[in-house]
Amino acid sequence: MFESAELGHVIDKETFKREVPKLRAGLLDVQYDMLEKKDFPVVILISGVDGSGKGETINLLYSWMDPRHISTLAFSAPSDEERSRPYMWRYWRALPPQGKIGIFAGSWYSQPIADSIMGTMASADMDERLDDINRFEVMLVNEGALVLKLWFHLSKDGQKQRLKALEKNPRTAWRVTKDSYERLKTYDKLQQVAGHVLRVTNTAHAPWIIVEGTNDEYRSLTVGRIVLDALQRRLQQKGRQQVPVAPPILHAIDQKNVLTELDLGKRLLKKDYERELARYQSRFFELMRDPRFLEKRSLVVVFEGSDAAGKGGAIRRLVSAIDARQYQIIPIAAPTSEERVQPYLWRFWRHLPRTGRVAIFDRSWYGRVLVERVEGFCTEADWLRAYAEINDFEHQLADAGVVVVKFWLQISADEQLRRFEERQAMDFKRFKITDEDWRNREKWDDYVTAVCDMVDRTSTGLAPWTLVEANDKNFARVKVLQTVCESVEQALKRNHNKK
Repeated sequence: MFESAELGHVIDKETFKREVPKLRAGLLDVQYDMLEKKDFPVVILISGVDGSGKGETINLLYSWMDPRHISTLAFSAPSDEERSRPYMWRYWRALPPQGKIGIFAGSWYSQPIADSIMGTMASADMDERLDDINRFEVMLVNEGALVLKLWFHLSKDGQKQRLKALEKNPRTAWRVTKDSYERLKTYDKLQQVAGHVLRVTNTAHAPWIIVEGTNDEYRSLTVGRIVLDALQRRLQQKGRQQVPVAPPILHAIDQKNVLTELDLGKRLLKKDYERELARYQSRFFELMRDPRFLEKRSLVVVFEGSDAAGKGGAIRRLVSAIDARQYQIIPIAAPTSEERVQPYLWRFWRHLPRTGRVAIFDRSWYGRVLVERVEGFCTEADWLRAYAEINDFEHQLADAGVVVVKFWLQISADEQLRRFEERQAMDFKRFKITDEDWRNREKWDDYVTAVCDMVDRTSTGLAPWTLVEANDKNFARVKVLQTVCESVEQALKRNHNKK
C-alpha cells in the first residue's frame, strides 16, 4: 500500500517557486466560491508517520488560503468531559459548518491506531470501530461534506533521517522529543496497523490519499493540488453525492400495523393512578441517586407522538421526581440558521448528557423520518438513509453507557379532535393549538405510515420503541414512568453482572 510513497519523489525548488503562485491563486478562488455558495463543508484529515510534514502542511494551507475560514482541530487524550460521552462526541462537535474548512490534526482514527499499537484494543474491537467510522463518513458525505483523508508516509530510514535533520536545526529541534524516538521503535507495528486501517476505510465516498513526506516541495505541491482539484470537482458537482444506505419501504397488504393494533381503550382509575404515579416517581428518584447510575450511566428519553397526545404532561410527571439540576429538557423545533449548516444530527449531538445526567427530548432526531418526510422538507434519499444513521447514533450512545428510552404516544383521531377543540375553548390552553396542528391532522394517514416505518426500522435491542396508548392520560403517564424505571434498572443490572 505504501510502495508508491517510498519512490523518492522530488520537486526542485525552482519548479516549486514557479508553481506556487498559480496554486495559491486557484486555492483562494475556490475557497471564496465555496464560502459564497455555502453548499458544503470540507473535512481534511491529516494523519501519518511522525516527521512526515503534517504540521508544516497545515501551516502551508493556512498561508496559501484565507485562514479566517479554516479551523484546525487537534485532539490528544480525551478530557474527563469527553470520556463521559460517546467516543465520537468530541469530533461531532468540531465539524466545520457549510462554506468552511476543518483540518483535523489527529482524528477519529488516531486513538484506535494508538490503542492497537499498544495492544489495548483487540482486533475485533478495532474492526467494529472502523465499521462505525465508515458509516459516520458515509453520513458526512450524504450530508454534503467533502471528506479528504491524507496519510503522510516516510520509510523507516526516512523517518530516522527526518528526526535527525529536525534536531540539528535550532528552529525545529523542539519538535523532536523522547516520545518521537519511542514511536520510531514502533514503526513496523504502525505500518501493520495503518495498512489494515487504510484498507478497511479506503472507500469510494472517502478514499485515502497517501503522500510521500520526504521532500518538502513535492509534499506541499501535491497536497495543494489535491485540495484544489477536490474543491473544483465538488463545486462543479450538481447536488450531493448520495451513498445508498437503505432499501425502499414496502407495506403490509392487509393494512395491519403497530398503531392499528394498539388498544387505545386502556384506562387507569384516578385512585390507581395516584398510587402508581407516586410509586414509580419514588422509584425513579432512587434510581437517579444510585451510585451505579451516577458513576457509569446517563439517560436519554425521547418523546414523540401525535399532536395533543400528552407529551408535555408525561414529561412533567417524569422530571418532578428528580432534582432539577440533574436533567435538561430539550424542545425541538425547526432548525436554526446555525444548525442548518451542520449535519442533521449535529443539533442533537450537542445536547447529549454527561455521566449521571438526564436529557429529555421533546421531539427529536426522528423528525427527519416523520415531519420532514411527510411535509417534503427533505428528499426521499435523505429520510431513507436516516434510519441507518439514527440506529448508528443510538448504538454509539448505548456503547457509551447511555440508557436510551423512546416513546411514541398514540391517540385516536377522535380523541385528538376533542383535545384540539378543548384547547381552543380555554384561554390558558389556547397557546397549545396552532394552524400547523390542524394542517398536520389533514395528513393523519401519512403520519401513521411514517410512524410505522420508523418503528419497524429503528426499534432495536439497544434502543427499542415503547408505544404508549395515550387516549387516557393517567394510563399514559404511569406507563412512561414505569418503562423508564424498568429500562434504567435493567441497565444497572447489566453493570452489576459485568463485575
